[in-house]
Amino acid sequence: MIRTIDLHDVQGVVVKAYGRHGFPKARYVVFRVTDGGAGRRFVQALAQMITTSAPWGPHGSATDGTAAPRATVNVAFTYHGLRELGVPRASLQSFPDEFAMGMRDRRDILGDDGVSAPEHWDPVWQQDDQVHILVWINGRDDAAVAERYASIRALLDRLGNGVVQCSGHRGPSGRELPYQDASAVYVDGEPTAREHFGYTDGISNPFFKGALSHEDNVIGGGKPTGMAPETRAGWEPLETGEFLLGHKDEASEYPEAPIPSLLAMNGTFMVLRKLHENTASFDAYLERAGRDVPGGKEELAAKFAGRWRNGAPITTYPTEKEAVELGAQWQKAKLAIAKAETRGEREAAKRIFAEYNARFVAFDYNKDLAGGRCPVGAHVRRTNPRGSLEFGKTGAFDTPGAIDNRRRILRRGMPYGESQRDRGDDGDHGVMFMAINASIRRQFEFVQQQWITYGNDFNLANDKDPLTGNHGRNAEGAPDGRMVIEADERDPRPPVFCGGMPRFVETRGGDYFFIPGLCALRMIGAGTIDPT
Repeated sequence: MIRTIDLHDVQGVVVKAYGRHGFPKARYVVFRVTDGGAGRRFVQALAQMITTSAPWGPHGSATDGTAAPRATVNVAFTYHGLRELGVPRASLQSFPDEFAMGMRDRRDILGDDGVSAPEHWDPVWQQDDQVHILVWINGRDDAAVAERYASIRALLDRLGNGVVQCSGHRGPSGRELPYQDASAVYVDGEPTAREHFGYTDGISNPFFKGALSHEDNVIGGGKPTGMAPETRAGWEPLETGEFLLGHKDEASEYPEAPIPSLLAMNGTFMVLRKLHENTASFDAYLERAGRDVPGGKEELAAKFAGRWRNGAPITTYPTEKEAVELGAQWQKAKLAIAKAETRGEREAAKRIFAEYNARFVAFDYNKDLAGGRCPVGAHVRRTNPRGSLEFGKTGAFDTPGAIDNRRRILRRGMPYGESQRDRGDDGDHGVMFMAINASIRRQFEFVQQQWITYGNDFNLANDKDPLTGNHGRNAEGAPDGRMVIEADERDPRPPVFCGGMPRFVETRGGDYFFIPGLCALRMIGAGTIDPT
């Protein structure tokens, strides 16, 4: 693959989904700068610890000069943080308006109302100008995270005053903590890709030019071409500029970016949202409404998400039996790689595994435009329509999916809390959701407002995303969320109308951040940014 970006200048979180690379633990720490000089010295020291996107060799060996660490470190800044660190006014004014405003002031666009309104967020996120710097650590285990955290705390101790660690992260029983911990959900002592509702998460992420992923990941991760979706011919890589500043995007333009160009180059924007999951309400609704669905609560859960809980897409695997069989074949193929004794056997096993792996992502909705198998309002279909918004106008577009290609986001983050023993809504469990994109407004905010909160583009009026939508209450105070599960012309069963749906996901905090490239990070630390 021809690389179009300097991976040593790109922070690792952009290219590497750490959870998939064997880092199931995480810690999020935020800081407030009270003295610009001390803040810049802190940034200079942090720059030496930052994990880049440079590839890691097998078994931790060095490739391109980089060995796989036990823990990773990345850093990002709010608009207020850049201001306190002394970034010149001309550069600050060149940042996009939505970034300068921050997530709290964009709450109406994001649907953060009712129980998700800022006054209900964790204390650390409630003030407009409190969080300046976000540092997050991903580790192979708790000890690796704790060790790296201790080294960052040592930086603060050497600085003395000038940078303050912000407390106020809400933990179990409402306790306020100095940081937010996160962890993969463990089953039988092993980390999984599940989140607290039980869905396998992070299956399909965008594949863009210059990324590290194997070229086969273009299937499902790239942009549709209108060819066979189960082959590489059915997909092309997205343009780098959809996710990294300083590179051309899908419109063959350079995305809006701050000045000077070195400040923007290989940087990007990130949305961090702490999302609480109301697991008791979710379980109860599936039990109640699942009685109206022939496949019961598991089929209803699949209709909500657009995938069965093991990740199999419902548009191509319409029954739970088919989904379970695919999962078993995938697991068998994965075990065959581990059991292979020779290089030839291993390569053959990898090819078979890749074939089964692709079945989770190599699909579109061209044969399911009416939503008979995967409802038009299902979560994964709303967040990535895969070219289905043309509504059957075959051949009318040279670039099928051009609408949604401009709305793709890199999803990072990790679950937090524990829900296997306590499934109550008042527990402390959810997802630390991270969305990385070159334009918060065009990508994340558009998806959140137009596709999750509203349904007009899908001919669904004001019906919201069933899983993450901000479902409200009626005049009597009862939940009034709703979803239509369309009838399938291949099946005599009538449509199902789900009503009285409560809010399953609540926002508990977060903000908008700028993730600079390594060169820009060093410039921020040295105070040498010159916008003229």
